[in-house]
Amino acid sequence: MQRSLLVRPAAMFWGLTVFMPVGVPYLAALLMMVALLVAGGWRERMQRLRANPMWWPITIYVVWTLVVLALEPIYPQTPSNLVHGLRIAATLYMALALSREEAVWAMRGFLLMALFNLVLIAGFWTAVYLRMYFPVVEPFRGVIFLVGNKSISNALLFTILGATAAVFGLQALSEQRPMRAAVAFALTLVVAVVITFSLPSRTSLLALLLVIPAACLHQWRRQLKVLALAMIAGGVVVSVALWNSPAVQQKFELGVQELEAAQRGAVSEGSWVVRYYMYRDTGRMILDRPFTGWGIGGWTEQWQLRGPKLLADYNMPHNDFLWMGSQAGIPGVLSLLAIMLTGVWVAWRRDDLYGRYAFAAQLIALIATNANSALRDAQIGLSLLWVSTVYLRLAQEPVGDAWRGLLPRRTRLPQKTSA
Repeated sequence: MQRSLLVRPAAMFWGLTVFMPVGVPYLAALLMMVALLVAGGWRERMQRLRANPMWWPITIYVVWTLVVLALEPIYPQTPSNLVHGLRIAATLYMALALSREEAVWAMRGFLLMALFNLVLIAGFWTAVYLRMYFPVVEPFRGVIFLVGNKSISNALLFTILGATAAVFGLQALSEQRPMRAAVAFALTLVVAVVITFSLPSRTSLLALLLVIPAACLHQWRRQLKVLALAMIAGGVVVSVALWNSPAVQQKFELGVQELEAAQRGAVSEGSWVVRYYMYRDTGRMILDRPFTGWGIGGWTEQWQLRGPKLLADYNMPHNDFLWMGSQAGIPGVLSLLAIMLTGVWVAWRRDDLYGRYAFAAQLIALIATNANSALRDAQIGLSLLWVSTVYLRLAQEPVGDAWRGLLPRRTRLPQKTSA
């Protein structure tokens, strides 16, 4: 076996483990790093990275992080925050260094496990309805039940799957293939049900609602009449769905109520209450030290001094741009923002189906980065960032079938020869 072939199974393994508890994706990331080191071909990979539009934003982000580390104080949280910051860059570098075939293997793993998990969820709730026993294996508990940030990560991964299916369905409609479109939209609907009821996540639901119109804009940006009709039809469908879904309405109504209560001075561990105080106080941190921030790992100490005592145990502000700004100043915010916006721009620039897949995935990552610590928190970032960047890597292939080979080729049986 050639050493270069080691990267393919390593990439697929990371794709297969993105829904697993955080220790398993960490193992996958380590194996990916080792495989890349052992496989060689570093010159080709470095050339691929250096030619990538993402190279300079990521490199500037790393350099500025190290500059701030050298200039500002060291805190008890500095080592962990530095590791997480560099892990973000390493994940991006590894995904973008993959060859097309290696990225396809990673995509195989993700899609295969995502579909398997949907079947698992359907099986579990069917068994509950029928009052039958269904064993829940511990590694998959966070897929079926809402269990902390790992379940939020899984909901976001399902959102990428649902958006991918919607993009495929829109393409099928434009090609007048209604059966394919119906199957694809049915998968999107299944994902919407999962992130509403099984793994309830307002961030994921909001991302799905925003990304599908954005995909329409990407697809029909040069056909304004078709775009207008698609937006109107989509708006009607979404409005009807929301009107007939009290559970979704209640989620957002609860969020508004929490936000209003926080503005009146109420303190609780409600999701939007926590974000209100975190965003307000972290913004003040950035204004107090706009150039280099408070130093790598400095957010926690400042939060404990400024934030409500009830919420003092939190260690990240549920927004990666605020996290970076508080510890590395406005240049830190701009470096991270440049990474995310460059990914969106690269995907937008490619105006075919594969660019649209990446555009949707990058937008979901951007939304999650604003609403959660989707990069800083390894439970989310090790999976979401890897998958969305693999989508982006495939969108950077030359025009053509960038996902070619995703499905294994059918093996041809040898034909019988007559005597």
